[in-house]
Amino acid sequence: MRHELHTERELKMTPQRSPHNPSAAKKALAAAAATALLLFGVDSSARAAEARPFYAGKTLTIVVGLPPGGGGDAYARLVQRYFSQRIPGRPAVAVQNLPGAGSLKAVMYLNTTAPADGTVLATFSSALISEALTAPARVQADFRSYSWIGNVSEDVRVCYVWGASGVKNWQDMFAPRQKELFMGATARGTAGTADTAMLQNLFGVKLRQVQGYSGSADKRLAVERREIDGDCGGWTQMPEDWLRDKKINVVVRLSPTLVAGMDASVPFGGDLVKTPRDRQLYDFLVAPERLGRLFMVSSKVPPDRVTTLRTAFDAMVADPAFRAEALRIKLLVTPMTGAEVARRIAELYATPADVIARAKTIVGE
Repeated sequence: MRHELHTERELKMTPQRSPHNPSAAKKALAAAAATALLLFGVDSSARAAEARPFYAGKTLTIVVGLPPGGGGDAYARLVQRYFSQRIPGRPAVAVQNLPGAGSLKAVMYLNTTAPADGTVLATFSSALISEALTAPARVQADFRSYSWIGNVSEDVRVCYVWGASGVKNWQDMFAPRQKELFMGATARGTAGTADTAMLQNLFGVKLRQVQGYSGSADKRLAVERREIDGDCGGWTQMPEDWLRDKKINVVVRLSPTLVAGMDASVPFGGDLVKTPRDRQLYDFLVAPERLGRLFMVSSKVPPDRVTTLRTAFDAMVADPAFRAEALRIKLLVTPMTGAEVARRIAELYATPADVIARAKTIVGE
């Protein structure tokens, strides 16, 4: 009897479980179904968001630390046209020129106010890398700390003189002359300024640097206007008519790399130095030019996005369409991976202190 009463009391306390209350049971089932649908919807949305690539719908900005019209700008715009195709999500790609302080402005922007989510890359004058060692007070950047995406090409550089100046070859650079030889210069930290300083202070060429030009394109105009006699610059940026019509005489190659159209009889600077110690110094001074057209992101960018960008970059520089376009516009492609760039920069930072001290005297620090 007690058991029966207890059971009856339990039934009275839990009417929703009674088979005699079909309305309540239907409501419970409907509520459970609604909850399941809601949870399924939330889970589906989460999975869809997870599957959507980070770069989908975003804009990737390439900040160029140099003015328009030069080699650094030309390479950035070539990358702009092909990079997105290789990045999951295919973001829009924009180029923003941010010159200043020999391209240091763009480098500093990357680790200060630029978004650190992988949507901003920078390319700059690679001469800043050696200057970070010879003039650390001015270039307060440790290039080992950046995340390197890759290098499109070394910067094959030459020094040249306008044909009407009377200088025909390297030997003529040392010949007595009535008029001084004037070469263009931009800000410290740019390759052209470092190159002409090397002509003066390592090789002993008597010349005068004319300061104040905004970039290599500005200096080429100055050469044609005869404001200056010559310059040191990237081979790929030499105007076609200058070479075809022999308007200039290339007097020295700063890189050992011979490219199409280059006269193999023009001496390589590394072969002109007199001692192994001078060759070590020369190699340090031109090392940034061998690194060339670099692209990097902030050290704060998440590693998985660095990997995404590196993978896309490597695929881009191997793309036959990319290489054909580079050939058409006369841009050299000799790529390095981001990991290789990082290794070479670490080697540069391991340069002996006495070599760095001598380099300071060469570039005038």
